[in-house]
Amino acid sequence: MIRLLVTLAIIGTLAFCGATVKLGNKTFFGHVRAIWATDEAKDLKKGVKETAGPAVGKVKRGVEAGVKAMKEDGSGSAGSAHHR
Repeated sequence: MIRLLVTLAIIGTLAFCGATVKLGNKTFFGHVRAIWATDEAKDLKKGVKETAGPAVGKVKRGVEAGVKAMKEDGSGSAGSAHHR
């Protein structure tokens, strides 16, 4: 429990500093936002979407088929108390 509180305190402190402490003319998050808006980053995002898009679609279809199969055979109650 104490480890969780310390981790949350560190994350909160880093987020606060990243949003408020100036590093030159921008905060850390301001620099990240400016980098993310460059043409190179936009090209990277487009390339990732084109490359990973078919794989993501395939995984999504597989999950949907699995959910449909569970609903059809009634085995969608993995966490129920009636499990034998």
